[in-house]
Amino acid sequence: MRLGGLPKRFAGFKGTHPAASSNMHLLYLDDSGSATNQDEEYLVLGGVSLFEAQVDWVTQQLDKLAESIAPGAPHTIEFHASAIFSGKGAPWDKMQKGERRGVIKAVLKVLANSYDTARAFACAIRKAAYSTDPMELAFEDLCSRFDQYLMRVRASGERQRGLLILDESSYETSLQRMAREFRDLGTRWGVPIHNLAEIPLFVDSHASRSIQLADHVAYAVFRRYNQQDTQFFDVFASKFDSADGIIHGLSHKGSVGTCMCPACLSRRNAPAR
Repeated sequence: MRLGGLPKRFAGFKGTHPAASSNMHLLYLDDSGSATNQDEEYLVLGGVSLFEAQVDWVTQQLDKLAESIAPGAPHTIEFHASAIFSGKGAPWDKMQKGERRGVIKAVLKVLANSYDTARAFACAIRKAAYSTDPMELAFEDLCSRFDQYLMRVRASGERQRGLLILDESSYETSLQRMAREFRDLGTRWGVPIHNLAEIPLFVDSHASRSIQLADHVAYAVFRRYNQQDTQFFDVFASKFDSADGIIHGLSHKGSVGTCMCPACLSRRNAPAR
């Protein structure tokens, strides 16, 4: 049986979450797509911003979902969206396609049903439009967007700062270097990044449910742009950071023609200032 389009055992992972009262915003990021794969038009870097006090709530919700898949052994389950989608490895290779799609949507519903201050961020790079490494370009874009978000938070009277946490990758050294340069010299737009407390941290995705959630956000955005498949993107699209009628948390770089994606459309239709 299915409930709300999901297998019944994957529905209802909303729970009760604590009030957002921490003093640090954590932006968990992961990438989807490959900088070198010529069969893929896009590379995406994306994830979710959480108050540090809320990370435990996200972990609990995803642990509950994992328990429903592997009773008694939830920590053997890593939610990696591309593996789930393709049925690669246990336990995904034992599930039907519809059930695997339901797992991905259930993971993303943790974000969709989360507290109001949770924010999605993502940058989709059409690789053919740039000679720059697309991963570094996406990282610079999201550092700037996250810093601007934190500036709006500070302008509202709160004093929180931010920290970037990424899945371990070969980009660790270059992205840490870039973050230091953004702080000292500014981005390509000439604006220093002032609201990050430290250079990015890199963690093992298997040990972090929040990184696994970020992986699903990136994968959903990747399928939205690379395959024009919106079934996962639509689950959480309302959580992208937005203000003044513009979706600031979603960026589409290198678009062709008059793009009608939410990121491009919101910028074209934004009220004149």
